[in-house]
Formats: sequence, structure tokens, C-alpha cells
Amino acid sequence: MSQIAINTSQNVNINFNIASVGERMLAFIIDLLIKVAYVLIVFYLFFNVFDLGYLLAGLDQWSVMAVYIVLTFPVYIYPVVLESLMEGQTPGKKLMKIRVVKIDGYQASFGDYLIRWMFRLIDTSAAGVIGLISMIVSKNNQRLGDIASGTAVISLKNNINISHTILENINEDYIPSFPQVIALSDNDMRIIKDNYTKALRVDDRQIISKLSDKIKSILKLDIDSKKMTERQFINVVIKDYNYYTGKDS
Repeated sequence: MSQIAINTSQNVNINFNIASVGERMLAFIIDLLIKVAYVLIVFYLFFNVFDLGYLLAGLDQWSVMAVYIVLTFPVYIYPVVLESLMEGQTPGKKLMKIRVVKIDGYQASFGDYLIRWMFRLIDTSAAGVIGLISMIVSKNNQRLGDIASGTAVISLKNNINISHTILENINEDYIPSFPQVIALSDNDMRIIKDNYTKALRVDDRQIISKLSDKIKSILKLDIDSKKMTERQFINVVIKDYNYYTGKDS
């Protein structure tokens, strides 16, 4: 499975798996079934439950078409609205555990989702062949809408164990040292632990030092290096965060 390196706002590169063409097609089919179900329900309510079909009698073809467009309007804006509200996902994408992200690391905006939606007219033309060909030949399985908006669809299905998460084993009698860690987010802690683990693996003291300095700066801490080394400090910060947020395993 191909990967893409995305630079976060903390200037850290994180590798994500690119969603496969099959995953994207299945997500599309799920969303399509949801839209079809919506149309069937709306038409059933309009013609059978509320018996409003008589309103169309005597209307010209264009007026009837306008009524149908109004009734089915949510179907047309389904992708752009839900991706905006669900941070790059639709129900189909959520079920398939895939998401739209910006390649440059910034959060995708409504404008990005709108561009993807506008290009959907081209991508889905010729029975979707154009979009399919674009995903197959492009580097990051991007359809034309992705290329135009600078986005890609990543897979959230990662093989994760405790060493890859913010979870840390702590004893029941553990006593925390830095209550300031509650100012950090789960995402901050994931980045800290991921980079710290990688630095330890290759004994990169420069990264460990920079990471330690960055944490101290964010939390406004002044630690005596004689009492606690940089490695000890980062270890304590990780354990303290788990202690205060209840994320001990």
C-alpha cells in the first residue's frame, strides 16, 4: 500500500496510507445507496403519504423538473456539505475508514471540498471512467478533483499497538509531576510520543533535545537539567498526560 508524507502544522512529517481505489469505490457505492434511499423516501412521502402529486398537474415540463430538483437537492450537495461537516468524510468514507486531507498538511477548507465537488461532474462522467483512470495513473490515487484542490484520500486503517499511541503503562501509585500537561491535546501527545520513540530508536539526541525544549516552551516549564535529563523529562510528560486524562492502559 502506497504512503504519503504529510507535514503537520507542528512541522512534523507523518506517513499515512493512501486509500485504495477499491476502498474509495466502496465508499462511493455506500453513499450512492444512501442517496437513492433518500430519493425513494422523499418521493414516497410526496406522492403517497401526503398525496401532493396533484400539484404537478397542469405544470409545464420545466416547472415539473424544477420541483423534482428541489425535492432531490440534498442529493446534489451531499458530498460537499457532509465532507465539510465531518472533516473530510461522508458516511461512506467513515464506514470505510478513509478521509480527505490536504497534502500540504493544512486542514482542508470548505473551498477545497467545493473544488472537489465541482470536478465531480467531470470525474463521474462516462460512467465514472475518467475519475477511475485518474486515480489509477496518479501518484496518490487522486481523481481530478483531488489534484485540483491539492487533496488526497487517506486510509485510517493502521495497525496500531500501544507503542504507536498516546497510551502509556503507569502504576496505580504513580505520582504526576507536571499538571501543566493538560494544556496538550491528544494530537500533540501523539506527535510527541511518535517523534520521541523514533529518536530513541536511532539515538538522535538532537531531536530529543529539540523536542524537550519545545515541550518546555509550550508548557512554560523551567526544569533543572541536573535533576532530570531530557529523556527523563519527556518520559514523565507522557506518563503525566496519561495520568491526568485517564488514558492509562
